[in-house]
Amino acid sequence: MTKKITPELAELDRFSKHNGLTYIKWEKGYSQCSLEVNDSLLNPYHTVHGGALFMMADSGMGFALVPALEEGEQCASVEVSIVYLKAIKSGTLICDTIIIKKSSKSAILESEIKSGGQLVAKALGTWVIYKKRD
Repeated sequence: MTKKITPELAELDRFSKHNGLTYIKWEKGYSQCSLEVNDSLLNPYHTVHGGALFMMADSGMGFALVPALEEGEQCASVEVSIVYLKAIKSGTLICDTIIIKKSSKSAILESEIKSGGQLVAKALGTWVIYKKRD
């Protein structure tokens, strides 16, 4: 049985919600989220802060992986690397994430963040999968 992320569970992702992240789609092995650029996301150079892009990638990875877990399993990011390719000042950012490889103990995921169809950042993450402890 796979674990489902319900709209209610998505609402509990307080950090992402607080920062304006919206989940568009999540299913086993794939997720998509969006972020409207606003002043609170800009760095001193008036471009989107790298931390906002990282949040999108990391959160997107979790929402792609959780539906692929077995009952009683949980996951956590161990390492995520990101390459920033284009500075963005406004618009809507879209993050698409896929599972590249999954085993019983770990998973490798990839996120691509785009704005207006142009690649803005790309991330690769390693996640650990473990049994939930009571």
